[in-house]
Amino acid sequence: VQLQASGGGLVQAGGSLRLSCAASGRTFSNYGMGWFRQAPGKEREIVAAISRSGRSTYYADSVKGRFTISRDNAKNTVYLQMSSLKPEDTAVYYCSATAQLGIPTTATRYEYWGQGTLVTVSS
Repeated sequence: VQLQASGGGLVQAGGSLRLSCAASGRTFSNYGMGWFRQAPGKEREIVAAISRSGRSTYYADSVKGRFTISRDNAKNTVYLQMSSLKPEDTAVYYCSATAQLGIPTTATRYEYWGQGTLVTVSS
């Protein structure tokens, strides 16, 4: 699976951004999808994940109520709608895909990774 993330940029605190991740190469609906982020000097952490069908989702506590993950299997795309952004949300955001069942929340359980898109939130 090839993954291409887009939509990052510079936004003021309190603003919104929508990230997109387009998949190609395999049957998209056979993969659970995740969004991770990595800030400078910090480990990569999960932000949100979504099951193959889209019926189940997971959110890190730090983004609950502010971020929404969704997918469109007809368009082979997963989205991350980010609202009420905070400076601490600044990071490189990566989309990822896993053939494992359920909604894995650790990076090691994801086999495929996109190139990352930078989100910068100014105070």
